[in-house]
Amino acid sequence: MATGLENLKIYQMAEDLEIALHKITSKFPSDEKWRSVDQIRRSSASVANNISEGYTRHSYKEKIRYLYIAKGEAEETKRNILRSSKKGFIEDSVTNELADKYTELLKAISGYIRFIRTKDENL
Repeated sequence: MATGLENLKIYQMAEDLEIALHKITSKFPSDEKWRSVDQIRRSSASVANNISEGYTRHSYKEKIRYLYIAKGEAEETKRNILRSSKKGFIEDSVTNELADKYTELLKAISGYIRFIRTKDENL
């Protein structure tokens, strides 16, 4: 049975990207385990985690605060993916697809923030 959070599109997007990146980073050179791999995995997980934490908050202000943190983590992850491509760890086609998906996620989070603000103004 899916919860409200599991039905939230931005949460689904963030979780799917996190899982995809986990698989991709498992193929990185072993000496990158505590550098690029760790950083990408932590920041990608933080996107979904902050969305879920914000989802459970009671005030709209708190919800929005966590969504902005999620946006920051999503942008950080996107930048690390692009740098990893420059280092030769990720193929260009995969990099472009992931970067595009993170751009879509960032836009979707911004849309959700606008939605929450509208709800807050209507109270």
